Amino acid sequence: MKFEELCTKGKEAILEMDEDIGLEVLDEAIAEKYDLMELLAKSFAPGMEQLGQMFSDGEVFLPDLMVAADVMHQLTQKIEANLPIGTTSTTNGKIVMATVEGDVHDIGKGICCSILKTKGIEVFDLGRDVECNLIVDKAEEVGADIIGLSSLVTTTMPAQQKVIKILEERGIRDKYKIMIGGAPVTQRWAKKIGADAYSEDAIECAQMALGLLGKAAE
Repeated sequence: MKFEELCTKGKEAILEMDEDIGLEVLDEAIAEKYDLMELLAKSFAPGMEQLGQMFSDGEVFLPDLMVAADVMHQLTQKIEANLPIGTTSTTNGKIVMATVEGDVHDIGKGICCSILKTKGIEVFDLGRDVECNLIVDKAEEVGADIIGLSSLVTTTMPAQQKVIKILEERGIRDKYKIMIGGAPVTQRWAKKIGADAYSEDAIECAQMALGLLGKAAE
């Protein structure tokens, strides 16, 4: 199957929340020696983005979104396991990633984590609905360079600001670069809360992270 056709099928697998079809697409991509990160960026990721918009529009519901997120997690894990040796070497810095407290969505963050790893960044993914102090504690524990905060629901966006306030209260704000993202998040919000960067998608997230680490975007 041509790469473009495979991308279409992969996107449909996410929209249908069908892990079996998604794995079939991935297996064929591996057999054909296609670029797996390009497949992720052009098929599975757009499918998740569309589902996120459908959720915002009331066309799908939270249980659907959760199933799709689990499918996406399985696919990204297999992609990472099949990347060439050395692709995920961790030499460019460390980032703690989390979906903020009160928010149970993993849409987008998992994709960002996968791509960040391929750029040589060591990723500590804390999952979803993570309490703000725990995020800061983990950053301190691992000696992170960047803290990435995802929010997929407007009502949880203040938790991104709360993390920054905790850093300020502890006197360690200058130790970290703060990146934020998520469907309702904007550049204006990033500026308002004092975040260092806002990314709209996973590719931009990786590029900005490299920039914050003083590395040339690849």
